[in-house]
Amino acid sequence: MADYSSALSGRGFGAPIRFEADILDCEVVGTIPKDIDGAFYRVGAEWFLPPTHPDDAILNADGYASMFRIKNGRVRYTGRWIRTERFEHNLKAGRQLYGYYRNPYTDDPSVSDPKHPNRRTVSNTAPLVFGGKLYSMKEDGLPYELDPNTLATRKQWNANGAWKSETFSAHPKLDPMSGEMVAYGYEATGLASDDLYIATVAPNGKITDSVTVKVPYVSVIHDMALTHRHVVIPFGGYVTSPERLKQGKIHWGWDQTKPSIIGVIPRGGTAREMRWFKGPERCMMHVFNAHSEGNKVILYAPFFDSNFFPFFPPVDGSPWNPAKAKAFIRKITLDLDKPGDTWQEEILWPTQVGDLGKVDPRVVTLESRYLYTMFGDDSRPVDREHAAPANFGKPTNSYLRFDVKSGQVDRYFAGPAHALQEVSFVPRASGREGDGYLVGVCNNYRDLRSELVIVDAERMGEGDIARVILPFRISPQVHGVWASAKELPLT
Repeated sequence: MADYSSALSGRGFGAPIRFEADILDCEVVGTIPKDIDGAFYRVGAEWFLPPTHPDDAILNADGYASMFRIKNGRVRYTGRWIRTERFEHNLKAGRQLYGYYRNPYTDDPSVSDPKHPNRRTVSNTAPLVFGGKLYSMKEDGLPYELDPNTLATRKQWNANGAWKSETFSAHPKLDPMSGEMVAYGYEATGLASDDLYIATVAPNGKITDSVTVKVPYVSVIHDMALTHRHVVIPFGGYVTSPERLKQGKIHWGWDQTKPSIIGVIPRGGTAREMRWFKGPERCMMHVFNAHSEGNKVILYAPFFDSNFFPFFPPVDGSPWNPAKAKAFIRKITLDLDKPGDTWQEEILWPTQVGDLGKVDPRVVTLESRYLYTMFGDDSRPVDREHAAPANFGKPTNSYLRFDVKSGQVDRYFAGPAHALQEVSFVPRASGREGDGYLVGVCNNYRDLRSELVIVDAERMGEGDIARVILPFRISPQVHGVWASAKELPLT
């Protein structure tokens, strides 16, 4: 019998739901525009069985995929477990066989395999649509292909054996001009290894170029940026080692003495062409976008000042400091013509934001005007009884659009008892940057249900144009992606 009483993560609104679901025709409030034809896919972490260690990271929970299929103003919802090798082992055993996040030395002997740690992936981080197929991803293993209509798990992807890393990125980047995917795998040659593998994959799935480089130190490399000329690899602060893992600790610890790092390499470049830039203490998880101006790389990112994750404790034994876990919209300039290894950094907006950011996918690799993310708008009312306790007093109640050229901020407010998850962009047919819709799931703490909001991206202040109402809470999302009916064989 599953007992979650000792688990620190996943309580209250985020308690495990533990069911799969189909809603053939969802309740819709408002009117969904007829030009929205496609599917919004979400991937997140959901405990199928309680964790072995109560203080384990929620990032170690099982992968759960969900879909909102939208066509002709109607919506179909589907939610399914991602049936990884690890999930199937647990299902057969009827108990949790796996230990701490990314530490196979803490697993049950029946499944412990430190030489092949990628086999224990939960594939719970992000969906990917590429080459007419749908995948789920997590950076500790290879992607799993999912059926785009049923979300049934098909098989793992390895580029027909050509992918030369044991891991894959959670956030590869798709070049909208060439159709190529640039991806990477860190700890590429084994547990806590310092090899970083970077490759370009053509739309037909074939790898067209690749390179392996040594990183300055082994750290979380969660996201990347791509310009028309360069690949940008940011990381910093988190550390691991074989010794740490053999001691039975969670994979990552925070070392505030480590510099933050941004690697820049030409697309298709050699290992000798990698430049490593160093900066102050930063937790570098997600990016918005980047572009090249001559031999300068301009990166926009919502980096944190320090360690964001309380379950990855400081290595010096000090307590996690939430006061320093703040993200801001930053502009970072890396000048490749200068001989030094530092960068120029500017905070563009003084208000703390969420670190899950998006741009219009049509401008990835190019200079982008608009940055989208969520934040807690203090000027809006908060239902203190329902929303505040679940969000430590400041729910992410709003989406924002930041205009890089003018500094103007446009806002959408979800409601006083609501907290928004990551925003995704749905392009309209015009091709003009910013012309489209914003979609995202929000938690309704008062009514204990989840809702999908649809917002006109150019009229955010007018509120949502439609909401899809689910009669239950759905699993927490890590990341989501919109796919049009032209990108996948949708029914």
